[in-house]
Amino acid sequence: MAKPLILVTNDDGITAPGVRTLIHIMKKIGDVIVVAPDSPQSGMGHAITLDSTLYAEKLTIDEESEGIVEYSCSGTPADCVKLALQELMERKPDICVSGINHGSNSSINVIYSGTMSAAIEAGIEGIPAIGFSLCDYKWEADFSQAKQFMQTIVEQALQHGIPKGTVLNVNIPKLTKDELKGIKVCRQARANWKEKFDKRKNPMGKDYYWLTGEFELLDQGEDTDEWALANGYISVVPTQFDLTAHHAVQELNSWNF
Repeated sequence: MAKPLILVTNDDGITAPGVRTLIHIMKKIGDVIVVAPDSPQSGMGHAITLDSTLYAEKLTIDEESEGIVEYSCSGTPADCVKLALQELMERKPDICVSGINHGSNSSINVIYSGTMSAAIEAGIEGIPAIGFSLCDYKWEADFSQAKQFMQTIVEQALQHGIPKGTVLNVNIPKLTKDELKGIKVCRQARANWKEKFDKRKNPMGKDYYWLTGEFELLDQGEDTDEWALANGYISVVPTQFDLTAHHAVQELNSWNF
């Protein structure tokens, strides 16, 4: 049987250790093509480029990826997937994997995530897609402990398919291989960011701001991604991109429009 074709992308940039690790894992499963941003695009959400040009440069990053087709794209993570599907790939991939992100994309963070937006863009096009994130923001983070788990998740997704209209949001706790207890399918925890802006002045006297904040977990359920991560499990949340609040339709239909 032909090997599956795997599209790899991310939001931390094509040289980030996380995506280099993901590429090497995916090489064990199928044929890989990489289309990733040429610079960090964290927190871009589902932004796309409308008012400027896009560039894609074919390159080789390291010796271990020899034989893999890679493109460095000047756009956002969503741009990377759009360009890959429309211009750079000869056929649709069998799966798209995004990451491994440097930092958590659990709970409300999924809304802002470029990593997950790339996966969602693939899902919109009917391609099975998974976003992977490690709960460690360090550039030198150790991604090796969860390699086998990630390979298993992708292999299972290829074998069984991912339910239509969903992509998988996978988050990995910052633990050693021996400390990881396994994988849990979860719901997204209810949480938000209590945000503040640190106001300062530049040498010219002009105000500028740094965004700061604290993560507030409002959900004590033991079936959430935050609970799983806090208790040593890799969380897998099926995430839908139909944003309709179906439970509110009946109530709104009772209004006197």
